[in-house]
Amino acid sequence: MDANFLESSQKKMRQAVEHAAGEFHSLHTGKATSAMVENLAVEAYGNRLKLREIATITVPDARTIQIQPWDRSMVQPIEKAILLANIGLSPVTTGPLVRCLVPEMSGDRRKELVKVAHGMAEEGRVGVRAVRQELMNAIKQAKKESHLGEDEMNRLEKEIQKQTDHAIAEIDDLLAKKEKELLGI
Repeated sequence: MDANFLESSQKKMRQAVEHAAGEFHSLHTGKATSAMVENLAVEAYGNRLKLREIATITVPDARTIQIQPWDRSMVQPIEKAILLANIGLSPVTTGPLVRCLVPEMSGDRRKELVKVAHGMAEEGRVGVRAVRQELMNAIKQAKKESHLGEDEMNRLEKEIQKQTDHAIAEIDDLLAKKEKELLGI
């Protein structure tokens, strides 16, 4: 139970941290990133496809996202998807290219996004703690079934707590970086 168990716990906590990081990445800071649009659902060929599956997305400068569909007939559906997503971008079409200018963020909007980021961080911490609780219960169950001794149980609990503290510290570091980015510090 020992090595695989700790490896499994570390993997689950890593997934919780990566999920929180992905959530942070979705918050835009007034700087253009392809992540702002790449997962938008576009009606294409009778299906709903992600924008990154039907177009090349580039960021030529800090305030512009440029989208070039592989099929010119996709320009209108891409524009429609961007408008329907309500992400604060207004698409402008020039031939086969769709450009989106990222508007400057106000101070209030920045503070609002910091609050959202704090909520995302707390969700990540809750996820890590849920993994910890699940693992602690498994350890107690193994002890009840006489698979573990008292010393081994205590050692595993300490190791899992160390992993939990490390994962939460990682989320807090990611939050601090995102907060600085959002506030423009």
